[in-house]
Amino acid sequence: MHAISRAFGVFSAGLILLSVGVICQMVFVRAVLGQSSIWQTEFVTFALIAATFLGAPYILLTGGHVNVDVLPLMAGHETRRRLHFAGSILALAFCLLFLWGAVPWWYETWASGQTTSTIWRARLWIAYLSVPVGLALLALQYVAEIYAVATGSALPFGLAPDDRI
Repeated sequence: MHAISRAFGVFSAGLILLSVGVICQMVFVRAVLGQSSIWQTEFVTFALIAATFLGAPYILLTGGHVNVDVLPLMAGHETRRRLHFAGSILALAFCLLFLWGAVPWWYETWASGQTTSTIWRARLWIAYLSVPVGLALLALQYVAEIYAVATGSALPFGLAPDDRI
């Protein structure tokens, strides 16, 4: 799971870089050439949403999600483990609930062939696919994190038993 999360992290970073390039191209086309942009705004919007959802497992893997670690820093090792399990299980439940709602939402766009209302007419199922895929990967990364702490191969919150304030 770690390798998959890293691969999607790299892919997400690539989407962000590609979005920056597309924005620069759009500015050049509009400001210098005086032409209208057709696909750039939608592409960048969809690419950044995809980067957010597909990059979320990598952020969890590297500990980049926003968290408050005052309690874990004050608690003993066993309490940290319990806090980690409670928080991770709640986050996993949220991801699974969100995934449960996102799959039919995506499927509807795929089955009906919906497109954007612009002249570009991008197929929405392609753009929307990043939501259930990203949520599924995030849920799997949470399972991997829970397993790692449960088996002792990782420390809860990355804190050694003697790390306290």
